[in-house]
Amino acid sequence: MTTLPFPIAEEPDAAMMERGRKLFAGQTTFLKGVVAMSGLPPADRLEVCFAGRSNVGKSSLINALTGHKALARASNTPGRTQEINYFTLADSHYLVDLPGYGFAKAPVAVVEKWQNLLKAYLSGRPTLRRAFVLIDARHGVKAVDKEILTLLDKSAVPFQTVLTKADKVKTAELETVIEQVRASLQAHPAAFPELIVTSSEKGDGIATLRSTIAALADS
Repeated sequence: MTTLPFPIAEEPDAAMMERGRKLFAGQTTFLKGVVAMSGLPPADRLEVCFAGRSNVGKSSLINALTGHKALARASNTPGRTQEINYFTLADSHYLVDLPGYGFAKAPVAVVEKWQNLLKAYLSGRPTLRRAFVLIDARHGVKAVDKEILTLLDKSAVPFQTVLTKADKVKTAELETVIEQVRASLQAHPAAFPELIVTSSEKGDGIATLRSTIAALADS
């Protein structure tokens, strides 16, 4: 099996950075929360989704990307968000916040319902261009993350790994986690071969992620 290096994404050039800035400077609004496939909005624009285990900092990242402090609401109870939340970005994109996974307190029937909805969404959304899988830089890839990565492989949805909370770990520890993430991703054919390292609190990697999303319109 060919080993991929999964380098850290380089900071975009000035033109791409400006393109990403302008895209996310447009109005971003909450559209709807979806609990069944029948509730999905029309597949009439480019769509990216964000997946991550509970408490990975998904809401904080979406808020940092869009410049809105409370656009995506962070819950004090991990796993509380039970819907696929749709946000409109300018007039050209959907940002999709998937339910957090890896929660321990949700009833089995609820978890099964979420999983079925997630599988149906990932395999049946033609305008979904890329999934961004958030991995906590303090912990690396856990067993529960591997489940979503395998699901994305089976659904043939290209995904890119985004490390969150990079400001919470020392440089040496971060390097160790990055190597663990790289090793874990070798087994996943749907993985885009580049990592993005972010800190929602410090703003690190936010411009890179914005530009990455803006560039998807070209592919």
